Amino acid sequence: MSTLDQSLVWIDGELVPAGQARVSPFDHGLLVGDGVFETTKVVDGVAFALRRHLARLRRSAGGLRITLPFTDDELTAAIAAVIAANGPATGRLRTTVTGGPGPLGSDRGTVLPTVIIAAAPTTVWPASTPVVTVPWPRNERSAVAGLKTVSYAENVVALTYAHERGASEAVFPNTRDLLCEGTGSNIFLVHEGRLVTPTLAAGCLGGITRELVLETSEAIECDVPLTALVDADEAFLTSSTRDVQPISHVDGRALPSCPGPHTQAAAAALAALAARTLDP
Repeated sequence: MSTLDQSLVWIDGELVPAGQARVSPFDHGLLVGDGVFETTKVVDGVAFALRRHLARLRRSAGGLRITLPFTDDELTAAIAAVIAANGPATGRLRTTVTGGPGPLGSDRGTVLPTVIIAAAPTTVWPASTPVVTVPWPRNERSAVAGLKTVSYAENVVALTYAHERGASEAVFPNTRDLLCEGTGSNIFLVHEGRLVTPTLAAGCLGGITRELVLETSEAIECDVPLTALVDADEAFLTSSTRDVQPISHVDGRALPSCPGPHTQAAAAALAALAARTLDP
């Protein structure tokens, strides 16, 4: 039995050992990817920026026409219970909401959604990372653009592509050849002397760490050609588990500045914010 199987998970209001947890084989999240989720880092036993994560969970669920069967207060209590039950090794949480059991097709059933909260140790990322661009675009006009859904098959393929080339992240363009996002991260870079990140209209997810960096730095949102990343002097990734992670190489080309001054300033500002409050 793996360590994760011995952890405790929360499913539809009940804490159970992960190895004994049961989800219906007809669950729509399993069958057709009908679901949404949030990944939250845990700092000193507290879920960081939880209010923002729960707000985005509800936005994503609303985009799929899923009504969460629990209030934010109930989910907050459940998350605290999962952290307490799994102890200090808890570094990250995943809250998943699916459409619940349904037919063997795209039509949704009539029962309540499935809600799962699971804990795991955090990923330890290196101080910097190479990335590669991929040949498959994000569709910024998709019905689920900007929603954090469990439909991650294209991310799995893209990340495998990146790993085969020695990178930890794959970067997507959108259908207009503008810079979009990574498989699980947002991207900032210095372009024409300014720290910029793609707009949400480019099709990227509105990352929580992206949001905090925009609030604590001089970064701006704008349309960014994919070629700007390939030619950039300085760039970094943001995510709930990576925080601010400098990019060392793009498609095998070493960036001249890693970490550059904008990256260092953004990382310092984010760290200072987290030191002041775990609920920014």
